[in-house]
Amino acid sequence: MNLLTNPLALRAGMLLFGAMVVFGFSLFLFRQLRKTLVSDSSFSAAPFAAEGLPMHAYHSVIQQLKQQKHELTAQHLSERRKAKASDTLSSAILANLSCGVLFLDTNGLVRQSNSMARELLGFASPVGLHAADLFRNATLRSENNLSIADSTVEQALAPALSGKSEVRGLILNYCTRDGENHVIEITGSPVVAEDASLMGTTLVLTDKTDIERIRHDQKVQQEISSELAAALRNSLTTIAGRAQQLARSRDPEMARQLADGIAHEAAQVDQTIGSFLVGTEAATTNS
Repeated sequence: MNLLTNPLALRAGMLLFGAMVVFGFSLFLFRQLRKTLVSDSSFSAAPFAAEGLPMHAYHSVIQQLKQQKHELTAQHLSERRKAKASDTLSSAILANLSCGVLFLDTNGLVRQSNSMARELLGFASPVGLHAADLFRNATLRSENNLSIADSTVEQALAPALSGKSEVRGLILNYCTRDGENHVIEITGSPVVAEDASLMGTTLVLTDKTDIERIRHDQKVQQEISSELAAALRNSLTTIAGRAQQLARSRDPEMARQLADGIAHEAAQVDQTIGSFLVGTEAATTNS
């Protein structure tokens, strides 16, 4: 009873009880704080684990892109080699063709030509020239059977230059700047892309000069042959008539005159045949 009534003992008991309550509350808070720290640690660890997968996938994607870039670069180089080889082959084929080849763009300007085209047209390089300037010294031949409106080579080639249709067998007389005359046959063909758009026009030039010369020589020979045949026919008719008169003649003087006439006609025939043979031999030698 003395302890319970003693104010000092009562205060000490109350302090002890308060300390125990504070200790218990502190222990509870400590446990709660520990749980919170553990849950925060596990929560923060999850994103790092989750972020690890996207980073790995990112590196994998980068490697795949690098591989694809390498493959595309190799493919591009291969395509460039093939295109270069194709261009070299095309240039070699065009250079060895016996006919001239020109490529004109949609504006009618020459963009490419082979050596035979340059030789026929008399240009060191016709690249950049317009079709009107290229064929300024050319005239269409009568065998083309063109209308009066088609008075120039450019107008005759208009269907091919505009991409409407092909132009074949266009014959023209062409005079180079050096004064050389050529007979050229032109075939014009439009070049169309995969989307049906016009890329340009190719012109194939064939030199018909030698063929035309042969035709001219043959025509001249035919005319000469016709004239020779007519002359021989007249001479033979004259000789035959005088021979008949000579057979019926009783006058020696008349017979002598008729014989001289026959001899003169025979000499004319011999001279005509000799001239024809000499001309034929010269024509053959020149050919």
